Amino acid sequence: MSDAVATTTMHFHPQPRPGAATPWAFPAPERDQLPNGLTLLHCHRPGQQVVAVEVNLQAPLEAEPAGLDGVATIMARALSEGTDKHSAEEFAAELERCGATLDAHADHPGVRVSLEVPASRLPKALALLADALRAPAFADSEIERLVGNRLDEIPHELANPARRAAMALSKQLFPADARMSRPRQGTEETVRNIDAAAVRAFYEAHVRPATATAVVVGDFTGVDLAQDLADTLGAWTGGTAEPYPVTPITADDTGRVVIVDRPGAVQTQLLIGRIGPDRHDRVWPAQVLGAYCLGGTLTSRLDRVLREEKGYTYGVRSYAQVLRSSEPSALQGATGASLLAISGSVDTESTGPALADLWAVLRTLAAEGLTDAERDVAVQNLVGVAPLKYETAAAVAGTLADQVEQHLPDDFQAQLYARLAETGTVEATAAVVSAFPADRLVTVLVGDAAQIQEPVEALGIGEVTVVSG
Repeated sequence: MSDAVATTTMHFHPQPRPGAATPWAFPAPERDQLPNGLTLLHCHRPGQQVVAVEVNLQAPLEAEPAGLDGVATIMARALSEGTDKHSAEEFAAELERCGATLDAHADHPGVRVSLEVPASRLPKALALLADALRAPAFADSEIERLVGNRLDEIPHELANPARRAAMALSKQLFPADARMSRPRQGTEETVRNIDAAAVRAFYEAHVRPATATAVVVGDFTGVDLAQDLADTLGAWTGGTAEPYPVTPITADDTGRVVIVDRPGAVQTQLLIGRIGPDRHDRVWPAQVLGAYCLGGTLTSRLDRVLREEKGYTYGVRSYAQVLRSSEPSALQGATGASLLAISGSVDTESTGPALADLWAVLRTLAAEGLTDAERDVAVQNLVGVAPLKYETAAAVAGTLADQVEQHLPDDFQAQLYARLAETGTVEATAAVVSAFPADRLVTVLVGDAAQIQEPVEALGIGEVTVVSG
């Protein structure tokens, strides 16, 4: 028997090395207009075989008739419930046959219709979308069903602490006669008034190609997009009435606290807010950066104190959400606004201490400012992940449609990332301190008033009012 020991020689392949970074910028769309007045934005994205289409309809919630809050929502939902060519069941089956999804929703700026479909079946899906916009059936039975569904949703929304807090904040911030003070999708009282005639009247008054915009994004290789659009959305006709005039947004941000009483609640839902500038304002990039440093991620100041150090919450976030923008004029500028908010939840016993620490963070921020390290992390997170955020056609189309809805230039998002990277720590600090002044915030708490009212009053952050949950 041999005493020799077998040896094995290992050969290592050279370690792969990264290539040069590929420059990235938010996609630039091409802009056209169909003969029927429909504005088109289209963006060829090689490799994105699922095409996304977003249609903006200028039918704002403010245009809903008195006593019919929610009619825009019912109309939006009814667009896919049958046309002059297909019943509701047939329309759903046709969408399924071409692998498409069609959704629609109404918000303060207007109605948004969203379509996603494989590129190979785009012509068929565009034809269905065009039929839904051109000649929706609005059958009495379907409208009755949608109204019933909406009425069933309302109790669930009222039972949801986050949704209830949002409703209460809107009611507190905006004048009672302003549409923004009331629930976006209507109340039980107003939704009950909606019928097929009301839906048809709202559609006929506000839905037309001349005031609409379609955004199409995806891989158009082998697709005759111009012809497909002309044959489908191009067949949609309508009048040339002017868009509905919107009124300036006003709000009262006097510091105060509203407790929506939920006896026995083990948690308190927090929503703290006011209104501020929208994306037309030059402060927007600094405001985005500052709000991210304050409460945009797990490493933000609010999370570091309330979550990591004190263990009050699973997370607290701060953000700016555009409510509505109108086209700027040379005389008065834009008449839009954004909601500046801080949201989260804490256990009931920690409500007072958590609010005390939250206000301490705001006051410290005003006194000491952000750090360069906080600013650098925020820029890296906001700008560095942008290519991943926009990997899908739907993400690109949604952002382009937002820009249209908010009357922004087509290159706004691309310029925003450049401006975020250029924004300094001092500028971001000034913006976030201005956005969240400790003495000008409306605080809504959804929780057990018997347990939280006294400790909240002791904080001195504003008059405390208790309302029924």
